[in-house]
Amino acid sequence: MYNYIIFDIDGTILDTEFAILSSLQKLVLEELNKKFSFEELRFALGIPGEVALNKLGITNLFQSNEKWNRYLKDYLNHVKVFDDIKDTLVKLSEIGILAGIVTSKTKAEYISDFIPFGLADYFKLVVCADDTERHKPNADPILKFIELSGIDKSKTIYIGDTKYDMECASSAGIDFALALWGAKSSIGINANYILKNPKQILELI
Repeated sequence: MYNYIIFDIDGTILDTEFAILSSLQKLVLEELNKKFSFEELRFALGIPGEVALNKLGITNLFQSNEKWNRYLKDYLNHVKVFDDIKDTLVKLSEIGILAGIVTSKTKAEYISDFIPFGLADYFKLVVCADDTERHKPNADPILKFIELSGIDKSKTIYIGDTKYDMECASSAGIDFALALWGAKSSIGINANYILKNPKQILELI
């Protein structure tokens, strides 16, 4: 069915939720003197950091995002590759299915937060937040990926864990599969497929 699989990173390849929300919680308490619960901050998962900070009413966006990234490093021991992701990527590579990434991480964040996990060689193309002016849920990141790769939309699917991912894929005119291992719930997400385990990706091809 599909010969090109595009992945999100946070909540899809890497289990980063605790690290992202804990470091954001710390930053917001420092910047706004307000304590937010994980649930109140969950909207920040899946969009660029500066966009999330702007929604929280933080004005010094660049400096605060830099600080958030520094705080994130304090929680890196909580970040891990989801079970069965690497095995799935190996299998996709072995059978000649191309894989790529569309992420809300900047290039610098991709290099510092993702490269160390040793999975980069499995992906033929990566589109980061600074590759487009508009970001998820806008279609531009996936459209940029399609433009650069020349792939056939009808043979391509995007795998992510948030409503932003679903809206990005839908607006770009490609199918979407929900990574339930990261999303935890499918409520409010209209996915073409709901996957409970990364190995189910192999059933889509």
